Amino acid sequence: MSDGINRPAPAGGVPADVPGVIAPPPLVYLIALLGGWGLSWLWPASLVPRSARPAGYALIALSAILFAFSFQRFRRWNTSVVPRKPVTALITDGPYRFSRNPIYLAFTMFSVGIGIVADLPWLFGLLVPTLVVIRWGVIAREERYLERKFGEAYRGYKATVRRWI
Repeated sequence: MSDGINRPAPAGGVPADVPGVIAPPPLVYLIALLGGWGLSWLWPASLVPRSARPAGYALIALSAILFAFSFQRFRRWNTSVVPRKPVTALITDGPYRFSRNPIYLAFTMFSVGIGIVADLPWLFGLLVPTLVVIRWGVIAREERYLERKFGEAYRGYKATVRRWI
């Protein structure tokens, strides 16, 4: 178990008390959103019927609520949501009772909602590699970090709560 001190980087360049994710998760999703808009501008395509827009707005609203509630848990437990900073608490309440990654779930729902509302079929295609990057370049690293930091408490949590939903 760590003492919470952010130690100097070892030979690999990642400080010992951080997960070492490959990129900030909001940036990964932002690249997908901008890429979806850019590709739709270059090669316009239409896939989503106008009648689906209310579902898109609902997803956007639900994602905002889920994000706010999830983010609030970090404040409640006085720990950092930023992956390049150490965490000081294992959050298992609120939306974390149902998903180990509710913020990433909110980002994904938001992206799908934007894709529906703005009819950005390219965005749907870009979400596949985005989710691969999030799963292997972010979540896998965070899970290893949390297991190192919280040991059996995290293993027990991981055994009872799904990664996404």
